Amino acid sequence: MTLAIVLAAEPAAGRLTERLAAQWRRAGAADVRVAADLTELADLVADATGPVLVSGADLVAHTAVLKHLATSPVGPTVALVLTDPPAPGQATVREERGQVVEVGAADPSGVFGGALRVGAADLPALAEAARRAAGGGPLGAVDRLVADLAARGTLIFAQRVRLLVAHRVGDEAQRAAAESAVAAVDEDRAELKLSVKERDDFFTTFFVSTWSPYVTKAAARIGIGPTGVTMVSVAFAVAAAVLFGTGGRPALVAGAVLLYLGFVLDCVDGQLARYTRHFSAWGGWLDTMADRFKEYVVYAGLGFGATHAGFRYGWALALAAMTLQTVRHMTDTWYGALHDEAARRPKVVSADAGGIGGKLNAASTRVQADTGSVSYWLKRTVVFPIGERWALIAIAAALFGPLVALVAVLVWGTLAFAYTGGLRTLRARWMRVPVLTTVDAGLHRDDGLLARTLPTARRPLLLAVLGALGAAGTLVWALLAVHGGGDLPVWVPVLALVLLLGAAQGSRAPHDGSLDWLVPAALRAAEYLFAIAVGVAGRAPAWLIFGYVLVLTLLHYDLTARLEKRQVAPPLHAATLGWPGRSLLLPIGLIAGYASYALATLGAYLLVVFVASVVLAWVVLPARARGGVRSPG
Repeated sequence: MTLAIVLAAEPAAGRLTERLAAQWRRAGAADVRVAADLTELADLVADATGPVLVSGADLVAHTAVLKHLATSPVGPTVALVLTDPPAPGQATVREERGQVVEVGAADPSGVFGGALRVGAADLPALAEAARRAAGGGPLGAVDRLVADLAARGTLIFAQRVRLLVAHRVGDEAQRAAAESAVAAVDEDRAELKLSVKERDDFFTTFFVSTWSPYVTKAAARIGIGPTGVTMVSVAFAVAAAVLFGTGGRPALVAGAVLLYLGFVLDCVDGQLARYTRHFSAWGGWLDTMADRFKEYVVYAGLGFGATHAGFRYGWALALAAMTLQTVRHMTDTWYGALHDEAARRPKVVSADAGGIGGKLNAASTRVQADTGSVSYWLKRTVVFPIGERWALIAIAAALFGPLVALVAVLVWGTLAFAYTGGLRTLRARWMRVPVLTTVDAGLHRDDGLLARTLPTARRPLLLAVLGALGAAGTLVWALLAVHGGGDLPVWVPVLALVLLLGAAQGSRAPHDGSLDWLVPAALRAAEYLFAIAVGVAGRAPAWLIFGYVLVLTLLHYDLTARLEKRQVAPPLHAATLGWPGRSLLLPIGLIAGYASYALATLGAYLLVVFVASVVLAWVVLPARARGGVRSPG
């Protein structure tokens, strides 16, 4: 149950208290209370069991602003941040990457908007902050509250106001002006515009978001939810993959059209969630998994189509595209975690502002702030985001065929990886933030039981790179051996396996190096390349190798989605054996002469475990938590 508390501690509070209480009810609060002071607020918070919404009584805003704050998916604890000039008694804030990193900042990026949502896990800190702030001070009551909460190290995300209106008022004239500004805005129309991401990529901004809100509005009217739109988008992508595999100009053009429409729906599901405020952990997880599944199914269709058209290595190109994109995504995720952690440590970040990393960071900040400029759009396009990838696939496949589409994706993807990897490495060395110490590194490295039983070694990045190089070398050797009509010597995969297990020895080492955020991506590359090498050496069908690696990507994207939300491990994660355990089983099958059976059996097993884990995580366990299913015994 969500509790909303209006803090009527200011002299002019009586004018707006009732209005705010009614707005919180319309925004979804199950229970609304009025607290006369911070001590009373602390007592109310002590009895709360769910999220708590707090606002001062000097806020004039659209109800949608409060609803957005109450339903924000960015994190459990969120504060309203305004761009208004600060008035006496109001707390200034500085935010970076969507986080409030300092309250009472000398160089503020905004002012506290007088309202916040506090997640259940942060309620004890909120109650204690309210009691400490009750003693008074130069700031207003609600501003002292958020300042003390931030000083305790609570992670607070920022909720900005766009298109809608929110102002803190201090007298009758300001109140009248704010209410007039609220009345002048069409709330529903503004909410529909707000459903589109504020900053998106070039193709999405100019070729999708210009008309996708109309689809979003229609979907909301007929009652289709975000999950339903996601499923239709998956169907379109699968149909496009089938058409790409069929070949022939009409099928390729039709596949390109379906792929574009599928991407439009991929944008619409998020827009619909923002417009209707229907967010859920399940929906966020499903969107992440569906995006990757759709893209990789399209790669499969292109690989089959290129092979069917007579190119011998069509499936090899599809495998390369999938592996490259997964490794890229892993670096994106971990660099994002690194950057978020750095934002919460501004003193560490500014320690070497004159170095190359500091200069790159400053240049990137300037470009990102100059929205709409040529440099801004070039920076957003060169990294090859999903909109540009799908557009390139559609255009290249329709005009030139599957082979050209795959080659184009690989070339642009490789250049983008080199560009982002180089710049991020320089900036990461400048940040000096050991990000892997803030998360369960063993879980998100996917180490498994075998890695935990091996002796611990230092330098996890060096070991991971050596493992990846060993896997890559094995793949090259296997390709040369099979292409020449020979067999892969047994000692080659054994040597590569030794290097892989050497990488596993770093699982329990402290991840305090400035480049250790690259370790998970290196391990993903090592496992995928090693599995492909085993399949090639064992002359397994190319589609079987692709299917096995696809299952691995599902396991790893599940972990990625959970890392971004700081969620616990999947219910059956231990049963996936970890990457060292899986890598140990495959060469046993190869040496025994049953590489295809090893890939098929292990792949099927992992797929069953994945599906069972999904059902447990999103159906069975939530039902038990609600009391819908009784525990056995």
